[in-house]
Amino acid sequence: MRSASTYRPRLIEPVLDELAAELSALMVVGPRAVGKTTTLERRAATTIRLDVAAQAAAFEADPDAALRGLAEPVLLDEWQTVPGVLGAVARSVGADPRPGRFFLTGSALPEKEAAPWPGTGRLQRLAMFPMTVAEQRRSLGTETFLDKLIDGTLTSPADPLDLRDYVDVALNGGFPRPALTLRGAVTRASWFDSYIHDLLTHDVGQIEASRTKPRDPQLLRRYFEAYALNSAGVCDHKTIYDAAQLRKETAGDYEALLSRLFVIEQVPAWTSNRLKRLTLQPKRYVVDPALLAYLLRIDAQGVVRDGDLLGRVLDTFVVSQLRPEIAVSSHRPRLYHLRTKEGRQEVDLLAEFGGDRVIGIEIKASAAPDADAARHLAWLRDELDDRFLAGVVLHTGPRVYPLGEKIIAAPISTLWAD
Repeated sequence: MRSASTYRPRLIEPVLDELAAELSALMVVGPRAVGKTTTLERRAATTIRLDVAAQAAAFEADPDAALRGLAEPVLLDEWQTVPGVLGAVARSVGADPRPGRFFLTGSALPEKEAAPWPGTGRLQRLAMFPMTVAEQRRSLGTETFLDKLIDGTLTSPADPLDLRDYVDVALNGGFPRPALTLRGAVTRASWFDSYIHDLLTHDVGQIEASRTKPRDPQLLRRYFEAYALNSAGVCDHKTIYDAAQLRKETAGDYEALLSRLFVIEQVPAWTSNRLKRLTLQPKRYVVDPALLAYLLRIDAQGVVRDGDLLGRVLDTFVVSQLRPEIAVSSHRPRLYHLRTKEGRQEVDLLAEFGGDRVIGIEIKASAAPDADAARHLAWLRDELDDRFLAGVVLHTGPRVYPLGEKIIAAPISTLWAD
């Protein structure tokens, strides 16, 4: 267990504690090595690591008996390795619904989750992601970035960053081990190489244990690399699987696999009965910009030299900062993107709140974007009228300043500034 001096509080914790005070069982899911176990062990009296054969044996033989008598709260780490434990937890909760009894963590979704799902009404699922910069810097505030944007309280950061600084911060990533403690280039490369290898071999094999022929990790890696090259892009899936030289059916299986491992994600297209002719293609993302960079074997200098890749890295980075906030927000916003079929209007990200109200977000590798950089936000504002709450052009310069009615320019660092 980490000491209080080295542990970084996580965005999920206030929500986690609030739910545990009233609910009996909570499941926290997310990519491997993002800190799920570390965070939940601090709340558990007993930790069972189900990916350790010796600890899993009793739960594989008789999960109901294995749960009885354990000091609670009980943390069942990597539950997907012994899926039968879910039914045992559900039965235990049904018999004794006291709050805060069980925590479960999972780094993958099995190929076929139990049917019928035993957790309905008895197990609350939460998502945990790689660390944000705010978490790494211990600068978690009471208001989220989106709250500040709506309230008009975003202020220029005291220590502004430039473009190269932002690329360095993005490529530091959010996986706690390399982000917080590994500084050597060789050491970090070794960590990510091992992570990717284990993900595409051990972890894939774990969630496809019923397959008689294992997946080819080289083909899967080739697909993952093509996906990374198109991160933050609105493109047909064919673009990705053609680049990886794979068949459509194989690529569909690979996308599902990587989604179940929580290392890729789709941001859906936003639709509205007020706006016509909107594309329905999603934006596809690798979950962490450092993972993207190591998949493509490219460093900060290489990113800065490639304008297309620079835009993708910054967009992927911004989403990696917003995703954890949105997951725990009391306003329950949903993240989308917007693009017309002709491509004349495009908004990088939309956060939709109740009542179809939206915040529009553009991301620019520019130190001083002008009103032209906000023209698509202005179009959206005029189309939606009072449903448009606010718009922001996130940039690489030092200042917050207005760009029009309900629209501002703000440094990317306002995502984590106090």
